[in-house]
Amino acid sequence: MDWLNHYVSGLTAGQQFALFSLLKVLIAIFVVVLPIVAYTVVAERRISAWIQDRVGPNRVGIPFTNIRLWGLGQPLADGVKFLLKEDFTPAYARTVYFWIAPMVAMVPALLTLAVIPFGSQLGAQKVVIADLNVGILYTFGIVSLSVYGIVLAGYASNSKYPFLGSIRASAQMISYEIAMGLSVIPVFMLVGDLNLGKVIAYQSSGAWLVFKQPLAFAIFLVAAFAETNRLPFDMPESESELVGGYHTEYSSMKFALFFLGEYAAMVAASAMMVVLFFGGWTLPVAGLDQPAASLGMGLLQVGIFLGKLILLMGVFIWVRWMLPRFRYDQLMKLGWKRMVPLALANIVVTATVLFWQSIKS
Repeated sequence: MDWLNHYVSGLTAGQQFALFSLLKVLIAIFVVVLPIVAYTVVAERRISAWIQDRVGPNRVGIPFTNIRLWGLGQPLADGVKFLLKEDFTPAYARTVYFWIAPMVAMVPALLTLAVIPFGSQLGAQKVVIADLNVGILYTFGIVSLSVYGIVLAGYASNSKYPFLGSIRASAQMISYEIAMGLSVIPVFMLVGDLNLGKVIAYQSSGAWLVFKQPLAFAIFLVAAFAETNRLPFDMPESESELVGGYHTEYSSMKFALFFLGEYAAMVAASAMMVVLFFGGWTLPVAGLDQPAASLGMGLLQVGIFLGKLILLMGVFIWVRWMLPRFRYDQLMKLGWKRMVPLALANIVVTATVLFWQSIKS
């Protein structure tokens, strides 16, 4: 390790920042996000099997052995299947847009994770890729880009079912982005800062914001289901009407990117809820509500964050297999006639309470 310390010490401050940022990106994607996505798929298949009184995937275990290991090798089998399947592009598709649409759908979900503080610090490094003072504005700006991948997929496929799915997705995501954006305004009225790390610090010195703003959390949670196209809001993909929706014509790794993008968006939405409403990496226990003083404490805080994230991912899975799909008119009515007015009312009530408290003090 001496050569590594010597190499790092010989870099300028800007080069060290770039190196550590690159390491954070690689760790976040390949050590955190992709394994969580892979085993969330397994968990969803097992939970759905349990709910429907089936067995579920339990065969694939350690490769080249007879050890099944509860089916935990299933992600490897799925990955190999996606790699080996024929990558088919329909002759009538608009080829350039058809190829770039899956990437446009996948990348925003990963970019959103750049501002999520997964812990306080590990050594001298903060456990966040980009500690922006306007983290929430960055998040909503990037999330709004994901609809372009879906719209491009529907347009480029040059087929009626993908086109209808992409139109549904764009209308749905635009509608519920408004409710989602309005729902977090009371949170930042209480905190007084747009930095996500400051939001966690505010909760560490008091109650989690899910107890102070339960309505904001409920609105954000419902909007997160709509933004990620999960049941009961999966109108863009509804198999009974649109075959597969916007990704009907996709196969092999292009379909896999859409698939990964959906689950990565679930990870990003769950991580945002952990930060905004559940205290991030903190617990209301002495020593776990303050920044880490050692490497072991820093790793424990990262584990706490991931534990909360996994629980919220479980909520996404449970709701999908327990509730029926809404009709499209019900979906839009819920967004515009229920969620948006409630979010606006919550802003007014929160502002009134804060104003009254400022007068009393």
